[in-house]
Amino acid sequence: MSVTEERGRITARVSTPIAEKLQEAADLTGATLNQFLVQAALEKAQMILDREYVIRYTREDAAMLINLLDVPPAPNEALLKAFGRHKNKAKNDVLDKTVGNGPSGK
Repeated sequence: MSVTEERGRITARVSTPIAEKLQEAADLTGATLNQFLVQAALEKAQMILDREYVIRYTREDAAMLINLLDVPPAPNEALLKAFGRHKNKAKNDVLDKTVGNGPSGK
């Protein structure tokens, strides 16, 4: 028993010179026009996705990041305040649950 993959359909209308150029390129690669168009579109899509989602950095940037991971700087005043707020909130959440004021303490 074979499982058939659901397929979408993409159509495009182009001028005759464009269609002829695309067909010629497909012929030169030994692909059908449909195969050629899908492959070309996938390559372009991957380039765009890589540009948007892949972070590229230099060797110097990489060395700096590794150094920061190995020897992190001391926390600054803003970070210390944030730790304090988090600690107080966590403590209050525990008290609320213990006393029955929280959502799970009912």
